Formats: sequence, C-alpha cells, structure tokens
Amino acid sequence: MKNTEEKEIFRDRISTVNKEGQRNWVYALKPKGIFYNYRIALAFLYFIVFFSLPFIKVNGEPFLMLNIVEGKFIWFSKIFWPQDFFIFAIAMITFIVFIILFTIIYGRLFCGWVCPQTVFMEFIFRPIEWLIEGSPNSQKKLKAEGWTANKIIRKTLKHTLYLLISFAIAHTFLAYILGIDQVVKIIREPLADHLVLLSGLIIFTLLFYSVFSFVREIVCTTICPYGRLQSVMTDKNTMQISYDYHRGEPRGRYRKNEVRSQGDCVDCLKCIQVCPTNIDIRNGVQMECVGCTACIDACDEVMDSLNFKRGLIRYASENQIHDQKEFKFNNRIKAYSALLLLLLGFMAFLVIRFKHLDCYISRVKGQLYQETATGGISNLFEAKIINKTNRRIPVTLRLDNLEGHIKIVGRDSFNLEKEKVNDFTFFLEIPASQIHERSTDINFGLYEGEERIQTIRSKFLGPFK
Repeated sequence: MKNTEEKEIFRDRISTVNKEGQRNWVYALKPKGIFYNYRIALAFLYFIVFFSLPFIKVNGEPFLMLNIVEGKFIWFSKIFWPQDFFIFAIAMITFIVFIILFTIIYGRLFCGWVCPQTVFMEFIFRPIEWLIEGSPNSQKKLKAEGWTANKIIRKTLKHTLYLLISFAIAHTFLAYILGIDQVVKIIREPLADHLVLLSGLIIFTLLFYSVFSFVREIVCTTICPYGRLQSVMTDKNTMQISYDYHRGEPRGRYRKNEVRSQGDCVDCLKCIQVCPTNIDIRNGVQMECVGCTACIDACDEVMDSLNFKRGLIRYASENQIHDQKEFKFNNRIKAYSALLLLLLGFMAFLVIRFKHLDCYISRVKGQLYQETATGGISNLFEAKIINKTNRRIPVTLRLDNLEGHIKIVGRDSFNLEKEKVNDFTFFLEIPASQIHERSTDINFGLYEGEERIQTIRSKFLGPFK
C-alpha cells in the first residue's frame, strides 16, 4: 500500500509544487537528439519571422499590423477596418474549432513546438542561463552559495541580458501595433513627448522579464487556459508523448554483464531531468506535459547507449500503448486533418477575396422623386464608399440593369481618398418609360477602371401607376 501511495502522489499536486506547497524550481538539463534539432531549426525560423515581419512592407504598408488604438488592422498586406470585424469573428470561431480538433488529434503539440512562451523560454532565455550559470548542478550550487563576487557577476549578467531581450521583444510587439516607421519616429523624438508610450513599454518589458525569469513553466501549468483545458479535449486516441509501460516495466538499474530480467526502463531519470515542467512521463500523460519531446530525445539517447530499441517514450495514443499497435493514420485522424485543412482554406479564401473597396448606397430619406424637363424621373441618393487602401482611387458608378444618368452633387467624379470613408450625394435620372412601378429594383456597379468591384442593390421611387 505504501508503494502505491508513493507512486500515486504525483496526482495530489502539480509537478512544480512540493508537499509543503512550496515551488520546486526547475533546473532543466539541455536535451540532445533529433527532435531537439528540429525544434532548434523551427525556433530559428520562428525568430526570423517574428523580428523581421514588422519591417516587411507591401505597397508601402506593413505586411502585418494590429493597430488596436486606431482600429486599423493589416493582415497579409490587406487593410481591415472595424466594419470588417465579421471576418475576425469568423476567424475566431474557425481558430477555436481548429484548436479543439488539433488538440483532439495531436494533444499539446502546439505548446511544445510553436507557443511563444515555450519557444522564447527554451531557445533564448534558458540557453543564456546554461551559458552563464552552467549545467543544472552548477545552477543549484550557485543558488546555494552566498553572494560571492562570482554569483553577483553571473546573476547580474544573466538578468541584464534578460532585460535587454525583453525590451527588444516589447519594441517588436509595439511595431506590430503601430508600425515600424512610427516606432522609429518615436525613438528619435524626445522621450518627454511619449511618456505614456514609454511607460507602456517599460511595463511590458518588465512583464516579459518576469515571465521568463521567474514565472516560467507556471504559465504552461497554471495560467494558460489552453493548458488547463487540454485534458478535457483529449481522449484515448489522442497522439501524445507516452511511456510504453509494457516495455519499460518493471524498472531496474542496468548492470553490465548481467542477464536482464526487468523492463527496458533503467530508471536513469533522464526523462525527468530534461523536462521543462519537471514531470515524470512514466506516470502517464499529465496536464503539465507540454509535448516538447525532450524526454523522447533523452530516452532514445539512453536506449542507443545500451543497444536497446528506441521508442520506449514516443508519440502514441493511450490505446496504441495499451494494445501495442504501431502508429498509423487511421480514418479518424485523416477526417479531422482534412477538416483542419478545410478550415485553413476557408480562412485563406476570406482573406484572398477580401474587397479593398466597400460601397453602401441608399436613397436620401424624406425625398420623393422629381420629374425632369427631359421626361425623366430623378431620385436623390447618398453613397458611402470606404477606401481601405493607402492610395487614392478613381472609381465610376454605373447603373447596370436600366438606362440612367448619374450626376454627382458638388463634384465632378468619384475620387476616393485613401484610408477613408468617402461620402457622395448624387442624382439618378431614369427615363420615365422604364419606370412601371412605384418602387423599382435597381443595381449599381462600382468599377475601378473596367473591373467590377461590387454590385449594390437599391430601390428607385417613381409615381403611382
């Protein structure tokens, strides 16, 4: 009974808290292996994209900008206004469905490979810690010793670098909000002119610094809602990092030149030592596991050194481990993956087909029709044409389904100012012979050159027949 209680004690609390309720600081060992190499390559690409994207421009506008202050959003060089929030609503719904389906199939793969918290922590901040303070054992000794000159120098250097990197990250996020040109302009101007913005930058710098210096894995195990919810979005068919207990148990230390009667797990604890959340994957899938694959690399390294078969810890579902089946793309995974691709394709379609001009036309309220001297009937209309681009655009408005003449009030043409809602008032005159009802359906065509941008439907008021 005592042994069972010891084995099940991990269920009483998260891995980073001891039985007294105090935090267990994680001193993670640097992993080595093929998955870690893949993650390094992905992280390198990740940093290139993250830090360079604000500098990329298309037609003079940022490739990506989320200006919440002005309500201006640029997504893949297309400008979105508050009127286009329905696309963001659809995108949010699509994203939520995507996350749920992705988690059902692949578990917390996103957390370990793509999440900014994990990528920055494991490939910038923790490597700096390894470089300055050494291995986990060296870090523990450094923490235990008094405030010697060696400790002061190492701690000061580490935290200074952490602050500088956090400051750079804060500026990058600001560039995503305001645009790189505005950020450069603000940097060149006196600080006294931008005290509020500077205060915000300092707050975000300290926030990033605190997260990567002190909070760390608590974000993944406690704060992040996705991490908290993932346990209800997975089932026994979800692909996760799993320990093959059929192969591994019973555990036992490896002794050279001895016939082995135990399982393949030699109880080396490497899988725990490299884990960024300090879990023992041999206890089964746990909420704190972020799916980073560090334990797979560590275990494979030990298996190779002992000439054992790799895969004691591997990507597998609970059912695959239980039934001892090899991984294969079953119909469930294929169907969900196809649905994920359809969702991504749908969002790409919305972005690609997004219109850079948007026109709304309605009759001026309270105005009746007028009979003209040429035998026509005239109605007064107002048009609001939104130009979402960063250039002036000349457009034409034509009546498509009837003959008619458009005369703009106070202007000669429909010239649209950039990034603005352009208001126009115009008379539409239609020959009386074409008006047979009190209310007639009409179609306006908005054209840029000869390209039809939009069709707008409205009503034309005529006399009673």
